[in-house]
Amino acid sequence: MSRDAPSDDSDEAHLKVSPPKTSAAGVTGVAVALAKSLGQMGAGRTVRTLLRVNQKNGFDCPGCAWPEGDRRHVAEFCENGAKAVAEEATSLRVTREFFAAHPVSELAGRTDHWLGRQGRLTEPMLLDAGADHYEPVSWEDALALVAGELRGLTSPDEAVFYTSGRTSNEAAFAYQLFVRAFGTNNLPDCSNMCHESSGSALTETLGVGKGSVRLEDLAKADLIFVVGQNPGTNHPRMLSALEAAKRAGARIVAVNPLPEAGLMRFKNPQRPSGLAGRGTALADRYLQIRLNGDLAFFQALNWALLETGTVDREFLHDHTDGYAEFERHLHDLDHDDVAEATGLTGEELDAALGDVLGAERIIVCWAMGLTQHRNSVATIREVVNFLLLRGNIGRPGAGVCPVRGHSNVQGDRTMGIYEKPAAAFLDALEKEFGFEPPREPGLDTVETIRAMRFGLVKVFFGMGGNFVRASPDSAVTEEAMRSCRLTVHVSTKLNRSHTVTGERALILPTLGRTDRDVQEGGPQFVSVEDSMGEVHASRGRLAAASPDLLSEVAIVCRLARATLGDDLGWTAMERDYDVIRDHVSRVVPGFDGYNERIREPGGFTLPHAPRDSRTFPTASGKARLTVNPLEVLRVPEGRLLLQTVRSHDQYNTTIYGLDDRYRGIKDGRRVVFVNPDDLAELDIADGSMVDLVSEWPGQDDRRAPGFRVVGYPTAKGCAAAYFPETNVLVPLDSTAEISNTPTSKSIVVRLEPLP
Repeated sequence: MSRDAPSDDSDEAHLKVSPPKTSAAGVTGVAVALAKSLGQMGAGRTVRTLLRVNQKNGFDCPGCAWPEGDRRHVAEFCENGAKAVAEEATSLRVTREFFAAHPVSELAGRTDHWLGRQGRLTEPMLLDAGADHYEPVSWEDALALVAGELRGLTSPDEAVFYTSGRTSNEAAFAYQLFVRAFGTNNLPDCSNMCHESSGSALTETLGVGKGSVRLEDLAKADLIFVVGQNPGTNHPRMLSALEAAKRAGARIVAVNPLPEAGLMRFKNPQRPSGLAGRGTALADRYLQIRLNGDLAFFQALNWALLETGTVDREFLHDHTDGYAEFERHLHDLDHDDVAEATGLTGEELDAALGDVLGAERIIVCWAMGLTQHRNSVATIREVVNFLLLRGNIGRPGAGVCPVRGHSNVQGDRTMGIYEKPAAAFLDALEKEFGFEPPREPGLDTVETIRAMRFGLVKVFFGMGGNFVRASPDSAVTEEAMRSCRLTVHVSTKLNRSHTVTGERALILPTLGRTDRDVQEGGPQFVSVEDSMGEVHASRGRLAAASPDLLSEVAIVCRLARATLGDDLGWTAMERDYDVIRDHVSRVVPGFDGYNERIREPGGFTLPHAPRDSRTFPTASGKARLTVNPLEVLRVPEGRLLLQTVRSHDQYNTTIYGLDDRYRGIKDGRRVVFVNPDDLAELDIADGSMVDLVSEWPGQDDRRAPGFRVVGYPTAKGCAAAYFPETNVLVPLDSTAEISNTPTSKSIVVRLEPLP
């Protein structure tokens, strides 16, 4: 069965703006989820599919990485989860006839929304040198082409192997094994663009680059900070956990430049009060912080804790080092700088301190609002300082909670998808497989773009994702991609990266999370790790979108066999994923007995030394208090500080639709949200059209044309617009210190009115 593909949506003349909402979910959320699902899947497929999302015997949602917990509802999914499932389980198909009718030059002019709505890819397609149409190619010939290009390189480092966060543990482990057996650590991934700053800061301070909080901790907390995060859109099931925390007595403080509907009031569709009543007010306090002011905010709290003597001195003595230097540094904190950086009043800071002093157990949650600034690593280190001062690491109801995006982005890193692997991991890999892995660090995402741009990379291989649209500095990224000899994308659906290619390009279609995976050894399942270190199985149940699809594991194993031969046992790994999990159990700490434990309902929890035993695998054996200089980000007159954000109708670069219901946007995406006071000072009318122009010292300006101005209650001096449309404004050279993450949340822009 197939449905008519939707028409193009490039004309935004119908864009409508209404006041932003003050609550999330409720009846409308249920109605939108069902409408999207029925429209893409039909009634029967909708019921069969949605009732298996996030269930112990079902499949993991291809959206966010929020954990499920032991007690699960029959409908254990959110509105955006339903949209993600509908996009993958759609009955629409992209066939060879589609590619024959649509040249690449035409597809390049289509919108991201249109491309994604065409349906599931069905067979391998090759774009030959000089051609304008993709044409069918057999799997054998496609993989032989890739293997031949790889073997013909002067050095293995002339290839890069990108990974999206939706790749399973099994596929990720096999992928990194192939790449390292091939001879390179060029394994950039989506973490480089989102939570790399979190991992860098947490590894340095706590010794573990992951969060220390489990789901049940939220209901045990006295105080929860939600900082730089919009759970109502990006992790909607988190709202249920926050509601449970509120009912258990927790206070919630939202710290964000934008008011977010889900943090104001949550109408839980699983409760009668959420469907028919007013729902639950979540945030007890909303601190409308200026963009990039979070480091100053936490330093002000830490200064006050030191001044009032309300720190846990026993914990600090027994479990931390660096206190004396940290205390000396904060003693000289400039409170005028704090006020300028945060935009908060002294009364607001005092009130937040009162919340802190009234709480014994504190959790700080954050997402990309903290991770995509130049000082992101320093900011997160200061968050750790804040928690360490009162002993809020390693006890129930307290800790660090970075909320990851894609459903297995954390698991991919655990499986070895990392351009700078630890020596211990490489040693274990060598012992298990008997080859010497490369030891030199590989390229991260930003370094990959630079290397491609200068002709140092000949082959780009992408395991999932949409690299061209996810990356910063869009024009530079596209130029870099076109400089390659071969670009390859393992994908479920059409996206922009398939239209920006090297001399030759391959699209390799793969199974999705919803699809049944049957190999020679019988039905298979995969596993994922959520944002809180819980590992569980995922079993697709739907018939594959096409008989010509291969699983990610099969693609990796066949490519490895074609490139390297079968000395490492690729045939056995493809035949039965238990073989891969047995390897993992001997290579990756915490996965002993993997095959037995993953078959337990709900899976298992990975160890986390700071959380489990208040031990810290740092060089000193203690948690580190750090010194983080405060540098106020000052914007020239007539400019604003722009952050890129998601619409409620998208997940990362996947555009589900053209509405952002909670922010009052309908039928359009090219909008920029600006404080009305800033509009008055700039003499720009609400509703007028502007170009967004970013400024970076020593370089030409970057321009995103044709945005409608929307007066919006964001922090003064700040603005917001949707990515990926505004990724063009993010300079490739503007990255976070240490983590090298693009600074997508602090872009200096000017608004140029159109005639």
